[in-house]
Amino acid sequence: MTTNTTIAALASIELFAGLSKKELAAIDRLMTPIDIKAGKEVIKEGTAGREAFIIVEGTASVWRDGKLIASVGKGAVLGEVALLANRSRTATVQAETAMTVEVLNRREFEQLLDQSPAITRKLLVATAKRVHQLEPSMLS
Repeated sequence: MTTNTTIAALASIELFAGLSKKELAAIDRLMTPIDIKAGKEVIKEGTAGREAFIIVEGTASVWRDGKLIASVGKGAVLGEVALLANRSRTATVQAETAMTVEVLNRREFEQLLDQSPAITRKLLVATAKRVHQLEPSMLS
């Protein structure tokens, strides 16, 4: 994907909506694109969280304790809870289709949060929503 294409893709993701092209370009420089085959396990519940994923193309299923809790697609951010809390993965994610994802490792992820309070705020809101989906009683 070219840089301009990646920046346009990032701009279409809710988490990054409203960011300037300069901010999007800074995010783009931190990420690594990876293609994932359909059926591959992307994240395994209970393992250490070392990176976050942003789905650029394709869909994935999210499982917790062996139960399907969500299907996600383009624009979904995966693995950020484990990175933010420095905890193990809260769910298993499996590619339903072939996927292209952008990957941020822990160092890159922390750099992104340090550089952009706007992204940090949006990510915290998205994470709180995710926690509420997983554990509704925690935010009631």
